[in-house]
This record gives sequence, C-alpha cells and structure tokens, in this order.
Amino acid sequence: MSKDPLVAFQGERGAYSEDACFKYFGNGVETRPSPDFQSVFESVEKDLVTHAVVPVENSIEGSVAQVNDLLLDQDLAISGEVIVPVKHCLMAYDDATLETVKEVMSHPQALGQCRKFLANYPQWRLVPSYDTAGSARIVAEAKRMDLAAIASRRAAKVYGLKVLKEDIQSEVTNFTRFFVLEKNPGPVQGANKTSIVFATKNVPGALHKCLGEFASRDVNLSKLESRPRKNKPWVYVFYADIEGGMDDPNCHAAIGGLLKTGAFVKILGSYKKAES
Repeated sequence: MSKDPLVAFQGERGAYSEDACFKYFGNGVETRPSPDFQSVFESVEKDLVTHAVVPVENSIEGSVAQVNDLLLDQDLAISGEVIVPVKHCLMAYDDATLETVKEVMSHPQALGQCRKFLANYPQWRLVPSYDTAGSARIVAEAKRMDLAAIASRRAAKVYGLKVLKEDIQSEVTNFTRFFVLEKNPGPVQGANKTSIVFATKNVPGALHKCLGEFASRDVNLSKLESRPRKNKPWVYVFYADIEGGMDDPNCHAAIGGLLKTGAFVKILGSYKKAES
C-alpha cells in the first residue's frame, strides 16, 4: 500500500465492525466511525479514508440488505473479506448487578441473537438501539444501575463498563462476514473467491441458462441470493459468490459467458477467502 490505511466502519468505537478492521489490518490500524452505511461508502469515494469494512452477512440473521444494495449502486470494489465471531456480553455501569437491571438496550439483531438468555429475565424491558457499541456508550454516560447493554467485551473495555455475563448469544456458532472495500484496488495476489451481481433476461429458463455458464465449466457457486431491484417492482438481481479468482481460466470464462447470457453483470471484487 502506498500509505497507511485509514478505515471507515459503521457504528461507534467498540463495534464489531471495528473488531473486523483490527482483525484484517492489525491492531495498530487507524479507524474512523461513521453513522450509517451510506456515509461509510461516501468516505471512501471522497478519499476521506483509504478503505471501508462493512458487514455483508451473519451466520444466523442472514445478509445485510442495505450493504448489498450499496454494492450494486456504488463503484467500490471488494478487495478482501474477514469473518468475526460474535460473542455478546451483558454490561452495565459500576456496581450494577443482574438484580438491579430493569432495561437492556442493544441493536435489534443483538437482542434477537440473545433471546434465550433474555427469556430468563422476562421482567427486563428490551430497548432497541442503532448500534451495539453505541448502546454501551449510552449506558456508560447514563450511569444508571438499572440500565444495561449488550455488546462486545471490547466495547465494555472502551466505555469502562462491567461485564455482568459473557457469551450470552443463543447460538455458539455466530459469525459475521465483512467485506473490505477500496476505490480502485489492484489485483489481489492469490485471490480465490469472486463476488458478482447479475440480472437475467425476462425469458423462460433464464436463470437456469445463467447458472449453466458455471456448471458447464465446473465452477462452484458458494452463495446465490436474490434481492428486489430498487425502483423496479418485481424485478430481481442475484448476488453470487464464486469459488475462484478472476485469473482462474474457468471462472473468467464463466463470467464472460454470463455477460452474454444474462441481462447485466457487475463484478464486485476478486479476493482471498477469509478464514473463520
């Protein structure tokens, strides 16, 4: 890289997205929090940062729809991916205990991912919030014994909160997959995975013909998901992950065939597959 990376992420300090930044770039990387995904993308497009790290899929909750829409609409490219285990903690201020807690706040997905634990405390009022780490910050600033947050252990450290209970997520295997985005990345050495989005022609068997471009060349799709196309009711696009980089002859040929068979194709990026 020509200069030290400066990485944008959605959320506040201590967010899982910031954990993903550190895991991919190293603990010394400089990060910049952003209020929403649109702002994250704009930060890279306007050269305010060098990279962005955004969640694209959770192993329990599924895909992040807004990020997928932005990948289609904007011009940033995927240059890497990273997978972060989601380990939720219940945290509170100072001398609070499980007995003093009356309200628990967090992002709606985090609340949903901890539903089995929370079911043990039906008297608690659940408060949906915009961000896990942001909820931790609010609890720290409120200094109330009856208010707690669900966030990462690092968020508790960032905001000086006490962890009341660790690993409260309902599923042990809870992971979030993140994409690393750049404005104009060069070829990634050793790329073995490619993400694309495409649309089919409006004719019978169109999707079958598109997928045949991969099957006929023994190219495996590890993911295929449809999304409604904005401003075009009942028109869908397909997001696909392909096992292989663009320098792989079969992968390259399959996407070349798809350019003729489909209505349109956008290559989102070719990168190294992340390790869990």
